[in-house]
Amino acid sequence: MEISAEQFSRIEAFLPVQRGNVSLSNLQVINAILYVAENGCKWRSLPKRFGNWHTIYTRMNRWAKAGVLDRLFEEMQHQQLIRIKIESVSLDSTIVKVHPDGTGALKKTAPRPSASPEPDGPPKFIWLPRMLGPPSRSP
Repeated sequence: MEISAEQFSRIEAFLPVQRGNVSLSNLQVINAILYVAENGCKWRSLPKRFGNWHTIYTRMNRWAKAGVLDRLFEEMQHQQLIRIKIESVSLDSTIVKVHPDGTGALKKTAPRPSASPEPDGPPKFIWLPRMLGPPSRSP
């Protein structure tokens, strides 16, 4: 699943303007993000044709924190450039690691509160695209 330069021109206004000397265009980054979303691969497993995986991940992470990805995917679904549907998410003990305290191990010391606890909020490493609604069928 990749979008063309013509399709990109329709959604370009929803992305931040690229400044300075950048090695990857926004189109290349979007196509890499779509590749990871479609294939479910790790960032490090991105094919070399997309460019440096760390550059793509860093830009995607910055966009996700700024809300750019939500607006971008909403517009891409609205214009029917892509159709992403997440049917279910499953977590089990084979992929979720638990701290030894959570498994019943003996605690060595009482927990000490940190000097500057961060406020609770959504995980900073998970980003999932959302569907606006059922895609319309075209003849």
